[in-house]
Amino acid sequence: MVSTAAAARCPVAGRVRQDSPQPSGSPARVVGMALTTDLHPPPETTRAVPDFDELYAAHYADLTVQLFAYFGDRQEAQDVVQEAFCRALARWSSVSRYDDPVAWVRRVAWNLAVSRWRRARTALGFLRRQRVAEPQVDGPSPERVALVRALATLPGVQRRAMVLHYLADLTVAEIAQREGVAEGTVKSWLHRGRAALAVQLRPTGTEVSRG
Repeated sequence: MVSTAAAARCPVAGRVRQDSPQPSGSPARVVGMALTTDLHPPPETTRAVPDFDELYAAHYADLTVQLFAYFGDRQEAQDVVQEAFCRALARWSSVSRYDDPVAWVRRVAWNLAVSRWRRARTALGFLRRQRVAEPQVDGPSPERVALVRALATLPGVQRRAMVLHYLADLTVAEIAQREGVAEGTVKSWLHRGRAALAVQLRPTGTEVSRG
């Protein structure tokens, strides 16, 4: 079912309302810089249709923390997760019958995040070419900067594996299925990713934790 309260959580501006559930704690142990996923919906089933309000309340905070790791900006993370839920609400009669509606919302949110990141990078490049002064904004914390820099040194497949495993809580088998590789390959990515982060972060004494 989709209630009036659920529809009210999709404002035109895409901002999260004050009564929406908020994520707690710091970002989880890794920060991903880019993640490419396709948007093929999972197969439909004949099981009972879940309630949108319940799904939103149960998963909004977790998904926001995951996207927070991409942006390093809580408001941006809230925006893309909110928009993803709005899109799910608009087609809830179909999305609610997927095997895992949350996985669909996550893929939409991540694709939106990547799209925003690419647009921002393009715009920044243009501004730099035009030598336009950039606005002053508060920077991220030193710990977050260290994590971002460390993750930036990893190959894309390792970044994706780390984020999917430690933020999205996907199993090795699930990641292998998504990436179309053997489970042993995913384990190797995770092992190498952890080892690389340990080397990158050791000089500063920064520890990688779930927060």
